Amino acid sequence: MTRLAAVIGQPVRQSLSPVLHNAVFAGRGLDWRFVSFDIVDGGVRAAIGAMVPLDIGGFAVTMPHKQVAAAAVDEVDSAATMLDSVNTIVLRSDGSTFGASTDGAGFVNWIAASGFELDGSRVVVVGAGAAARSIVDALGRGGADRITVVNRTPAAAERAAELAVQAEAGPIDSVADADLVVNATSVGMGNDAMPIDAALLRPDLTVADIVYHPLETTLLAAARRIGAPTIDGLGMLVHQAALQQELWTGERPDLQPMRAAAEAELARRDASRRVLPRR
Repeated sequence: MTRLAAVIGQPVRQSLSPVLHNAVFAGRGLDWRFVSFDIVDGGVRAAIGAMVPLDIGGFAVTMPHKQVAAAAVDEVDSAATMLDSVNTIVLRSDGSTFGASTDGAGFVNWIAASGFELDGSRVVVVGAGAAARSIVDALGRGGADRITVVNRTPAAAERAAELAVQAEAGPIDSVADADLVVNATSVGMGNDAMPIDAALLRPDLTVADIVYHPLETTLLAAARRIGAPTIDGLGMLVHQAALQQELWTGERPDLQPMRAAAEAELARRDASRRVLPRR
C-alpha cells in the first residue's frame, strides 16, 4: 500500500530530493516512499504515463526534463506557463496530471524567512539560466521594485528580464545601489570561484547564493567577512521541496527536519570524499 513519489532526471544520483522528502514522510508517519528514476531523453512522457498504473503520487523533475515535462502534463500553473518549465508533477484523483514550478517561490519564501524584505527592494540576479529565470519571475510576483539581470550573454539576460515587468538586463555595476544580489549560476559549486568581484560587496548588501555545495561558498564567505547578511542555497532547496510536499499531500511540512536531513547528507558525502582508498 506504500505510495511512491520520485525525482526524475538525468543524472539523478546526486539529488538531495530523496533525503528531503523521505525525512518528511518518516516524520509525519506517512506511508510514502521517495525514490529516484534516471529517465533518458525521450522517456519523460512514458514516465508521466506510468503514474496512473503505478499510483505514483508525484514527481520532482530535474534537468534536463523540465521543459519537456511542462508540455507533457495535462495542466500547468501560472509560473510554469511563464517559464515553460515544470519541476513538480501531481497525480490528481481523476488521473490527470498537474505541473507546477516551485523553484522561484521557494527562493522568495527562503529570503523572507531569512529576514529580507522583498517588497520595494532593488535586486540584482546574476545568471539567466533556468534557475535564474524562475527567481526573476518569483521576485517580480513578490513585489521587488527593480530587478536587474546580469549575464555574460546580453541576449539571454534580456530574455530572462522579460519574465517580470520591473526587470531589465544590465551591468554588474548595478550591484552598487542594490539591496540584494543573487548568484543564480553554478559558479562556486565545489570550487572557490566567485561570480562577482568581492570589491562590489557592501555591509548593507544582502548576498544570496543558490549554490549549496559548499554550504558557505566563497562568495558568501567574502560577504560574511565584511559583515554583509548572507543567505545560503540550501534554504531555497528546502523551501521549494516543502511546496512540492504541499502539492502532493495537501499539507505544508515542518522545514527543520528537511534542513537537518539535507545538512547531514551533505556532511556524509563530504566525509566520504575525504576517505582515501586503500592501496
